Amino acid sequence: MKKKIFIEGMSCQNCVRHVTEALEEIAGVRSVKVDLEGKFAEVELDSPIEDEKFKAVIDEVGYEVTSIE
Repeated sequence: MKKKIFIEGMSCQNCVRHVTEALEEIAGVRSVKVDLEGKFAEVELDSPIEDEKFKAVIDEVGYEVTSIE
């Protein structure tokens, strides 16, 4: 299962690192790939995770989730 999380506020590789590390901390996340230019993260999951969890974690590190597919 994969999710594509669109994120506003990322502007550099440090932003990518912060988002990647935050998403990797969520139980059930297998892998994370953040695209700075595309302003999104692709997350591969081992088990279903509610979208609200992604929003909360991204918000905690200072960015904004605009949508999740």
